[in-house]
Amino acid sequence: MRTANRVASLLLGTALLVGGAVTAVQAVLLTLHRPTPLDTSGWFDAVSGTRWHDPAVRTVAGGALLLGLALLAAQLRRWTPVRLRADERDGWYLHRRCVERRLADAASAVPGVRRARARLRRHDGQWRPRVRASGDPAARAEIEFAVHKELHRLTAPRPARVDVRLLPRRRPA
Repeated sequence: MRTANRVASLLLGTALLVGGAVTAVQAVLLTLHRPTPLDTSGWFDAVSGTRWHDPAVRTVAGGALLLGLALLAAQLRRWTPVRLRADERDGWYLHRRCVERRLADAASAVPGVRRARARLRRHDGQWRPRVRASGDPAARAEIEFAVHKELHRLTAPRPARVDVRLLPRRRPA
């Protein structure tokens, strides 16, 4: 959402800058009794003749309300962090995707495991790795050990537990 926020901020900032500049130029020219680039008489008549009960006004107001609520909800939603703090004392960060790939590779290296995927979330200040793999269900303890070992190698905080979900291998038809 970071890119979408930047684009939306850029568009909003540009619109406000252009609108403010046009308003300032218009005000200065009106003060100096010079002809203005925008004809305000037609615009003023249209706006002052419009009533709240007109369908166009209600449609535009409803659309603006829905857009504002959608933007507010997008800003208030907690997004998955890109970086995770490796250690509270030294200030090092690790990229979440890189750690997820390393955990998935560590789980895939366990004999009898294929196609492992790892997700890493932060909950109450602790990392919560979730590993999903297909393979032998008896390999669960080995997968947990491999994930703990990889996290130790990365000097990551030791999680309380590792969620492992093993799906049995599909047999070819």
